Amino acid sequence: MRAVVQTVSRASVTVGGEVVGEIKDGLLVLLGVTHSDTQATVETMARKVYEVRLLDGERSASDVGAPLLVVSQFTLYGDARKGRRPTWQAAAPAEVAEPVFTAFVEALRARGATVETGRFRTQMLVESVNVGPNTLILDL
Repeated sequence: MRAVVQTVSRASVTVGGEVVGEIKDGLLVLLGVTHSDTQATVETMARKVYEVRLLDGERSASDVGAPLLVVSQFTLYGDARKGRRPTWQAAAPAEVAEPVFTAFVEALRARGATVETGRFRTQMLVESVNVGPNTLILDL
């Protein structure tokens, strides 16, 4: 599992002209799922994302109750080392990734997080206003 975590003053996901997820003053999380991810991976990543001290004053989303917008991003597992056209072999197929993504969101909510999401298997327009900008890549 791989996550790109960004501090944002606002972020949203729009699908077909409809805003399906939106937050203010929180974390935008782009989440990639690979073939070997398990429930243990999900729990570890949820804890790391929610408790990482990336916000002002070295605080975490769990410290201040900051919301999270989680968006599926299979392209985080793209590999372009052998040319200009990336391969996606390391990314889990949608049938595998979707339940893992859902479990990740549920694990965050079980920790008390306020979580909005994009919509799986759709063309999404993701907008964000980054703060800092502070961006962190977490890889398990």
